[in-house]
Amino acid sequence: MKERTAQLRWEARTRTPLLGLAVVFGIAYAVPIVAPDADAWVHRLCTHVEWLVWGAFALDYAVRLVLAPAKSLFVRSHPLDLLAVLLPLVQPLRLLRVVSTLLLVGRRARMAPQITLTTYVAGAVVGLMMFGSLAVLHVERNAPDGNIRTLGDAVWWSFTTMTTVGYGDHAPTTGLGRVLAVGLMLSGIALLGVVTANIAAWFISRFDRDDAVERRQTELLEALTREVKELRAEVARLSPPSAAAPEQGGPATAPRS
Repeated sequence: MKERTAQLRWEARTRTPLLGLAVVFGIAYAVPIVAPDADAWVHRLCTHVEWLVWGAFALDYAVRLVLAPAKSLFVRSHPLDLLAVLLPLVQPLRLLRVVSTLLLVGRRARMAPQITLTTYVAGAVVGLMMFGSLAVLHVERNAPDGNIRTLGDAVWWSFTTMTTVGYGDHAPTTGLGRVLAVGLMLSGIALLGVVTANIAAWFISRFDRDDAVERRQTELLEALTREVKELRAEVARLSPPSAAAPEQGGPATAPRS
């Protein structure tokens, strides 16, 4: 119980710093791609920042693993966090560190299920579009037959790919770019399924509540009907007869002569 309490305290304290580090990593990842002609020291600084952020992620994972009461269960239930630690700065898998950190911060948030799901979906859409655009721009910018040359082209391609529209005006030509496209398409379909399921669950819950209210009203009406019938039966039992019966043993009427 003490180990579990210590783990919860650690997760509560590191929730906000991890979110800030995720933002820092995103900036450090984006700067060399958006500004490839920047000074060499800028690129070196971004690389060092990425390593420092990865080190913080790895330290957080190690501490939570030590504090977890069931370590094997912790490893199995946090696969993205483990990938984020084992695959540092591997193109394009280093994006998993940002995704896993955002998921980690979201899982720790003590919010209602609807708010949590909305936060997940919104964060996933923005994060996937942002890093998908940066990754495909980094891969396709110098491709001989590539047509994704600017950040605007990359964002437009990411949006059409995630929504599975695919106009075809921009498309990756390299193998790694096509792998990114497959990942974005699958992610877009998954997010659409999550949104659809959430909307359906909301409607079903509303219908269930309405049905429960109608059932309670029907039960009350049935109970009231039974009470009215019982009251009528009781009133009929207590009321005097409408015509009195002739008394027995009375004097007989004399026959007429």
